[in-house]
This record gives sequence, structure tokens and C-alpha cells, in this order.
Amino acid sequence: MISVLNSVSQLSAENALSSTQASLQKTLQQLSTGLKINSGSDDGAGLSIASALGANISALTQSSQNATNSIGFLQTADGALSQVTTLLNRAVTLATEAANGGLTANQLTAADAEYTAIQNEITQIGSTTNFNGSQVFSAAALNTFTSDGTATGATTLATTTGVLSAAGLAIGTGTLATAASTELTAITAAIDTVSLTRGQIGGDVNRLTADVNVQNTQVTNLTSAQNNVQNADISATVAKMTQYNVLQQTGMAALSQSNQAAQSVLKLLQ
Repeated sequence: MISVLNSVSQLSAENALSSTQASLQKTLQQLSTGLKINSGSDDGAGLSIASALGANISALTQSSQNATNSIGFLQTADGALSQVTTLLNRAVTLATEAANGGLTANQLTAADAEYTAIQNEITQIGSTTNFNGSQVFSAAALNTFTSDGTATGATTLATTTGVLSAAGLAIGTGTLATAASTELTAITAAIDTVSLTRGQIGGDVNRLTADVNVQNTQVTNLTSAQNNVQNADISATVAKMTQYNVLQQTGMAALSQSNQAAQSVLKLLQ
């Protein structure tokens, strides 16, 4: 049957060509972005999963940075306390020498002067040591917040370095000239106090380092999962593009043939 009002073959060719062109455009978008999900219409559930994974990844990445910053802060404190220990060890030598009783008055005066300089240096270390503009030795706690982006995945580690000064370590209440033995006892106690603080700092550094390792591993695993959900398979997408290009060409050829069939009706009137 030949009809001039409606050409079913032409309509079918136009519909098929339109569908092919839409699929080709979608495939080209996937190749240009590298993503198989570019909008909710592509895969609503997949988009929701990828977005949730992205939030987890962002939270964990920043948490790793938070912990790394705190590690740097605590390592700065430990380095400063290492210098304090060196100074205190020198103070032990001075106090032990002064307690022996064989020094002259001038020698005791020189020992006292060096001991006073050690006290001042310890106090200065405590007041001037800073990390990223923040004073390292303070009574305020250093709070390290980490999270995986979920309501139950947040933790805060509080670390206190404490105020550092010669007076806080209870040294310098007397002079080596008059109370060397008493000062020696105080200096030895101060060394123990500093060692205890360094041990606590070391424990917190180890914990934060472990947290960073776990967070980085989680980021790697979640990124892999997100890639599987939203990233385009380039080789498969290129194959689809080739297929749609062929279908587009054959569709246009079919549409052209359909148009020619319609033109044959005019020949009947000649």
C-alpha cells in the first residue's frame, strides 16, 4: 500500500535516528567527562552512592590532614623538650660539681651564672616555641578532630603539653653556691617530669600516626569503590560510540531511502 498522508517507514527511521543521536550524545559526554553518571537521569541510585562515598572521602582526607598537623605540633614539642633535657643534664653536672665543695668562690659564682642562664633558656623555650602561629606549651588541650563523615564516626583526641618554665619544673629555688644538693634533687625530678611528658607525647604521636595510616587506607578503598560506581569504562564507551556512529550513518541512509520511496508517489501522477 502506498500512502501520501503518513509514511510509517519514514517515521520509524526518524525515531530510530533520534534515539541513536541521543545515545551518541550521552556517550560523547561520558567520554569527555570520564564519568558514566553525569546526572540523576543516568543512574539515580548510583549518583546517590557516589555522592555519599565522596563525602566520606572528603571527611577522611581532611581528618588525615588534621592528624598530620597535630603530629607536627607534638613533634615540635618533643624536639623542644629534648633541648630542655640537654640543658637539665648540664645543670646536673653543675650542681654535682658545686656540691663537691672544692670550688672557689669565683667558680661557684660562674656555676651559678650558668645555672641561671639554663633556667632562663628553659623558660624562653617554653614561651617562644610555636607551631603554625600557636604556642606549643600551654595548659590548653590540643584537640585533634577526625571523622569519616558519618554521625558515629567522629572522635577527638585531646593532648596537653602543659606550660613549660623553670619555675614550673621547680628548679632555681636556690643557688648552687648555697644549696647545690637541694638543687640537684630538684633538677633530677625535673628531668623525670620532662621524660614523662615526652613519653605521653610519643604515645599520642604513635596513635595519631596509626589514625593517619587507617584514614589513608580508607580513602584509597573508598576512592576505588567510587570509581567503580561513577567512572566510565573508556574502552567499552569508545566501542559504544563506534556502534552509535555506524547506526547514525545507517539511520540517515534509511531515512534517505524512505524519503525516496515517498517521492515515487509523484511519478504515478506523471
